[in-house]
Amino acid sequence: MATSSRRQFLKKTTGAAVAFGFPSIIPASVRGQNAPSSKITMAVFGWGMQGPANTNAFLKEQDCRVVAACDLDKNHLQSAVDTVNKSYGNTDCKPYHDYREVMARKDIDAVMIAIPDNWHALVATEAARNGKHIYGEKPLARTIAEQQAIVNAVKKYNVIWQTGSWQRSLPQFRMAAEFVRNGLIGKLDHVVVGLPSGHKDFAGTGNKMQVTTPPPELDYEMWIGPATMEDYIEGRVHKNWRWNYNIGGGQLLDWIGHHCDIAHWGMDMDNSGPVEMKPLSVKFPPRSDAWNTATEYQAESTYANGVKMLLSNDHDDVKMGTKWVGSDGWVWVDRGGFDSSNAELKETLNKRDEKTGKVVQSAKAKVLGDDVIKTKLYNSPGHQRNFLDCVKSGKPTITPVTTAHHSAVPGHLALISLMTNSTVKWDPEKEVINDNEAASKLLSREYRGPWKLEA
Repeated sequence: MATSSRRQFLKKTTGAAVAFGFPSIIPASVRGQNAPSSKITMAVFGWGMQGPANTNAFLKEQDCRVVAACDLDKNHLQSAVDTVNKSYGNTDCKPYHDYREVMARKDIDAVMIAIPDNWHALVATEAARNGKHIYGEKPLARTIAEQQAIVNAVKKYNVIWQTGSWQRSLPQFRMAAEFVRNGLIGKLDHVVVGLPSGHKDFAGTGNKMQVTTPPPELDYEMWIGPATMEDYIEGRVHKNWRWNYNIGGGQLLDWIGHHCDIAHWGMDMDNSGPVEMKPLSVKFPPRSDAWNTATEYQAESTYANGVKMLLSNDHDDVKMGTKWVGSDGWVWVDRGGFDSSNAELKETLNKRDEKTGKVVQSAKAKVLGDDVIKTKLYNSPGHQRNFLDCVKSGKPTITPVTTAHHSAVPGHLALISLMTNSTVKWDPEKEVINDNEAASKLLSREYRGPWKLEA
């Protein structure tokens, strides 16, 4: 909202803190100042698909205390509060409807954001302005312009950011990227990023696509927020909002923060991006459909060093995951496995733990020593654990905000090139599209009043 109205709101909500039972004397923050045993107080936003999983992970950490939950669906909100309070055996976790009330609480150190893409930028920038450290879901935002606003806010207010691109915290992804970075497949030629196809009814709505009245427990007006107002359809709200371009970005944007993120890690492109994106093929449902995001898609990006990357839905020739191809072989990695044309590399990650199901290093594998793996990548103890450690130390997380931004940019550019059926020339330093007015317009979206994104 406008700066003046936001300030008035914060003044009112801060003044009401004591009346709501919040402490009038705020304890010292744990942002790198207190002993490691100090509790990091956290608020969680969103109780749909990823919110519960993230929250349960933080509940297991002894130095983290979840004290607030925020959701626009009363049923979801109650479930969130009940889950947290049951875990702690008390009633300390408080429910909130408006995210700005949570941000006004001075006793909250960090927030976990797992909400629809149309809200990422507004909530994240408000959190940064209020000095909250942020664990935010991918993709970073709904548009490149929104992502830029988040990056600027995180840097300006000097808060810690962790993106939910948790694959970086698993050993097989780190080791696969290390193999590439250390030249074990020779000079990198191209990369294939395989992403999901089609749509999936995550909410179990039975594809309820008719227009109805919003249920009383959901504040639909607020849920739409800065996006274009449209009729309520149950099948495109909870969890399935990602199949509607008004709110999300389909499978392409939903997964770009995972497999393209890993691709960039191995390519050493965490701080850059492609210079060109070319559309190859796409299948869109009618834009009038409730689910209107691309079900099949292929686009090819080119980087300044000549390396090309194919972004494609999975099919016979493209497997889910990331595959790097070099002059001396290839490496592929996904959540379900690891493979390589190099038998020695393949042997390092070819066993699955029977209890956890995770891919682990084989006991028979030859350990690749420091003489081979000279470039070592960030080794995370776990995604949520890494975030909490960095909140205390002030050091960057394994997936900081700039990494999240650059990992998602190829997905946004691919979608723009597919929507305009045009080749997009991208300047990764200035972050502008050159000589393509139609494509440039899609870098941002107009906000519905009274919402306004502050830079």
